[in-house]
Amino acid sequence: MSRVAAIDCGTNSIRLLVADLPPDGVGDLTDVDRRMEIVRLGQGVDRTGRLAPEAIERTRVALAGYAARIRELGAERVRMVATSATRDASNAEDFRSMVRATLGAEPEVISGRQEAELSFTGAVRGLPLGRYLVVDIGGGSTEFVSGATGVENAISVDIGCVRMTERHLTADPPAPEQIEAATADIEAAVDKALAVVGGAEGVTLVGVAGTVTTITAIALGLTEYRPDLIHHARVSTVDIERVAAELLAMEHSRRLAVPVMHPGRADVIGAGGLILRTILRRTGVTELVASEHDILDGIAWSQAA
Repeated sequence: MSRVAAIDCGTNSIRLLVADLPPDGVGDLTDVDRRMEIVRLGQGVDRTGRLAPEAIERTRVALAGYAARIRELGAERVRMVATSATRDASNAEDFRSMVRATLGAEPEVISGRQEAELSFTGAVRGLPLGRYLVVDIGGGSTEFVSGATGVENAISVDIGCVRMTERHLTADPPAPEQIEAATADIEAAVDKALAVVGGAEGVTLVGVAGTVTTITAIALGLTEYRPDLIHHARVSTVDIERVAAELLAMEHSRRLAVPVMHPGRADVIGAGGLILRTILRRTGVTELVASEHDILDGIAWSQAA
């Protein structure tokens, strides 16, 4: 086995996976350590087009801890990717310089297509053979990718829980007219994406990332966050509609009190639920399969020799 480290730096969170790859790529990853910090790197990027200095500093602090853990666990290879917020920022070089100094490795600012492909790889391993549509709801963008044994069609669109919150859902709780404006933005982006990936007819819809797994945990009635119960859980569209509506109607303080809610996600989960609800409505599916495996696992698998 070879030990690798994968880092996914998105608009809202930065995550680390240290894992052992199976010999010859046959079998499953063996997790050694999996961590997540909410750093909100994409703070204000939709409005300013730049990464805020304080957001870069929050990310540096988290990354320094990850770098120490990677050394401690003896990972042989490290791959770090950065996604939507860094693609959009005019001062992305400030971020890259910070990463080189902190991690000793170059961050890869990947395209939306590459992000979609890595998400698909991570999400469908371990699922039965079939046709899948994977949706990855991030902070700044959402990826749609379809295929069976491999990626066939993929697109990234600029709707994410942080971006939609900052652009539209500024009241607490959001006002009806704000929800209406956000929904119009989201519907246009989802329809564009589905035209590329071919819709959801005859496929299983798989959802990944924090919005999906948190809403799944709430729909399942969990009193603590349990990845083992969330992974590959099937959640009905009816239950997701209910949870999304409840989250949109809550004040921030009530969302913070939800037992499975990460504190750094409470202010943007309403927008995430709105995105997920819109995807389900536009695809017409009756259920969603939630996956705890996503782009982070895809990054790890990409380092297989």
